[in-house]
Amino acid sequence: MPKGGHHDASTRDAPVTGAAVDPRAAPDLNDAEVIRRSLTEPECFSALFERYGRQIHHYAARRLGTQAAEDIVAETFFVAFRRRASYDLAQPVARPWLYGVATNLIARHRRTEERMYRALQRTGLDPLPEPLAEAVVRRVDAQVEDRRLAGTLAALHRRDRDVLLLVAWAELTYEEVAAALDIPVGTVRSRLNRARRKIRTALGDTDPTEEER
Repeated sequence: MPKGGHHDASTRDAPVTGAAVDPRAAPDLNDAEVIRRSLTEPECFSALFERYGRQIHHYAARRLGTQAAEDIVAETFFVAFRRRASYDLAQPVARPWLYGVATNLIARHRRTEERMYRALQRTGLDPLPEPLAEAVVRRVDAQVEDRRLAGTLAALHRRDRDVLLLVAWAELTYEEVAAALDIPVGTVRSRLNRARRKIRTALGDTDPTEEER
């Protein structure tokens, strides 16, 4: 996972993301148990990459493009590994925590994300293999809605966009988004409602980010 010449104890034994999961990280262990075990057996942490790496890559790629997503995923698991001792072991599922780390890293690339959306709005050419709208909803016409949705996403405040896309693309619950971003559930709801009002206004009462829940 780590690169370069780091030699401190937290990184020296860090597992390489993508490596085979250590047999001791048994599949019947929940995420918290994997993290607890990784404190003394660092190689066990790679089980979390196996479980969530692809999901986080897809989320990051939708926001920043495929090339940047590779770096976001690698750094997400590197940061999570270094911070694993502070993880709340009462939480059996680490998915919201990992999405929170990824979202904070994506925030550093806000201008890149907005440029990508505006390019899609202007040209209609999605830099990713699958159309934007297909990743969000199935009931709108992708070729038309992609460009309009992209322009609206680019105009949203970053904090509102983070909440919207964690719900729409990462498919986190409101409670999981609150945990990921360390904000109250009420704040999640207010930011989501504000973002969706803007989308409905821009798209004529259509909200392609809202799935049946």
